[in-house]
Amino acid sequence: MKSPLVADAQLPREGGAERAVVDVAVGVLIRPDGDFLLTSRPVGKVYAGYWEFPGGKFEAGETAEQALRRELFEELGIHTQRIEPWRQMLMDYPHALVRLHFCKVWQWSGELQMREDQSFAWQRLPVTVSPVLPGTVPVLTWLAEERGFVGATF
Repeated sequence: MKSPLVADAQLPREGGAERAVVDVAVGVLIRPDGDFLLTSRPVGKVYAGYWEFPGGKFEAGETAEQALRRELFEELGIHTQRIEPWRQMLMDYPHALVRLHFCKVWQWSGELQMREDQSFAWQRLPVTVSPVLPGTVPVLTWLAEERGFVGATF
């Protein structure tokens, strides 16, 4: 895996250089029309109000797919049927060193329920919501590349 991307490099790192990596499963929910889901980080969490792809931390013994299924049900009230592991990235935030396991989610059932009082928005490129969480920006670039947008930045 490449060197981590660094968010807010001017801020000190909690836990110093020897901090543990936190594994996080992230769902890129894509509708048949190509729109994708972004959710806002709830009040009380680090980066509250920033927009991101939904997901959360692994629990002991979980795979990325298991963690994502659980997190999407807990946060959004949906049941996933078709998950495709996609990419991984290491993100160095001031509060944590996070290994993001991105999965594309092509099929799910149930109506979206914002169980953490977050907001949601179905988006296209370029996105119209802001601010966007630093760990989300590379995903938007990857989606742009897949969709033929050359040189796009977000």
